[in-house]
This record gives sequence, C-alpha cells and structure tokens, in this order.
Amino acid sequence: MAIPRKYKRFFILFGGVSLVILLLFYDALLPQKKLPVFQPAMVNYELVDSTMQHLKKFHRIGDFELTNQNGKTITQQNFNGKIYVADFFFTTCPTICIAMTDNMLKIQKQIEENPNVLLLSHSVTPKIDSVAQLKKYALEKGVKDNKWHLVTGDKKQIYQLARKSYLAVKEDGDGGPFDMIHTENFILVDPDKRIRGFYDGTDPDEIQRLLSELQILNAEYFPS
Repeated sequence: MAIPRKYKRFFILFGGVSLVILLLFYDALLPQKKLPVFQPAMVNYELVDSTMQHLKKFHRIGDFELTNQNGKTITQQNFNGKIYVADFFFTTCPTICIAMTDNMLKIQKQIEENPNVLLLSHSVTPKIDSVAQLKKYALEKGVKDNKWHLVTGDKKQIYQLARKSYLAVKEDGDGGPFDMIHTENFILVDPDKRIRGFYDGTDPDEIQRLLSELQILNAEYFPS
C-alpha cells in the first residue's frame, strides 16, 4: 500500500531529527580527549633542578615577578584563568631563537582573537635584555602587547623558574652565577599552572601539534 505524501514528509523529517539527536548523544558520551599533566620525573633530568627530579605529582609553575617590554610588572596574576605558552630566549641569539620567535609569531596570529590564551618569553640574559632592548625587539618583530609578554628581571629568579617551574633549560653555561643554556622548548601551561605539553619551537610540525593541543586544552577549560 502506498504511503501518502504527507506521511512520507513526516517520516523523512522525523528520521532526520532522530539522526541528529543520536549523533549529539553519541558525541556527548564520547570521552573528551585530555592532555597529560607533566611532572618533573617525566622530563629529561638535565632540564630539571636536582631537588625536583624525583617529583611525580602536584607540580605547578611557581610565583614570579618580572618586567615586560613596556616596563610593566608582570606576575602570575596576569595569567590567572589563562592558558599560556612560555619559552626562554635572548634578543641577541643568532641561532635557534630566530626560528623560535618566528614560530611564536605564528602562534600569536592564531590566538589573536582568543581571550583565553597568552604568550610569555623569558630572557636568559636579563642584563643585556633591558626593558628598552625588549621593546625594540618587540617592535621589530611585531609583538602584540596584549597577547605576548617579553620579560626580564633578576637572573636568579629566571634561572629558578626555568629549572624548577618550566623544566626548560640546562644549567651548564659559561660558569657564571645562575648561568643557563635555554632549549628550543615551548611549554604549554593550563589555568591551574600545570604543564600540559612540551614542543620543539623550531619545528613547524611541532608548532602544528601545539596549536592542535591548544584547542584541546581550550575546550577542556572553556567549553563552548
């Protein structure tokens, strides 16, 4: 027996709505992908202060007070409720910093409209990288002040942040106090001050991975 046209339309519409509902339920029931939380014991021991190499839980970025390219005091309060990408560099670096800065600029472009994400670059040569030098560098490179802080300050504090918080630099340098050799690492930090990823800041493929995982972290903390 032929089904009247008005019933055909009903069944088509009903089937379409049902399919959408089923897909929504399926998506809601799927476990949300989450990034790992990195602890000092999970990281190359050369990049971790010897007092922390055994730690397997509860690691968070420590408090800090530094000065950015505009002479503004920057503390952990500026990153409250924010995801951010951190690294270590110096403005006169002739090698890996060039690629790192270029790639951080690419990240800046991608996060420009996202109010939840910031960038933070620490100078490992704070005596050379004065506020004026950082400002000059920022203007030359196209750093946007509302998204990206280039910071300088007390070398001991930067050293301790690098070794005890971000787990990102080697301690062997020229032998001076608190000397350090920075790596190419970009560090992804969540709003709870936990490290959620390490990436080679000179590698385009790693930058794409960072951007993809940044979206995962953004969805974890700021679901639409």
